[in-house]
Amino acid sequence: MKTLLLFIAWCILFVLSWPLAILALMLFPIIWLLLLPFRLIGIAVGGVFALIKAILFLPARLLGHRPG
Repeated sequence: MKTLLLFIAWCILFVLSWPLAILALMLFPIIWLLLLPFRLIGIAVGGVFALIKAILFLPARLLGHRPG
């Protein structure tokens, strides 16, 4: 659904200003590559937070608490 909305927005931009739409189409892969390290850092930080949560909740799980 997100891809379809993005495509419709690009089509509207193409009708209104085709040079800007072509420029956006050409710059999209470059911007995606520039933002890739930040996504990887976000995945790593999420993993660290999940590990900390698991360590903090380990005593409760050992005592038999089950999240409901």
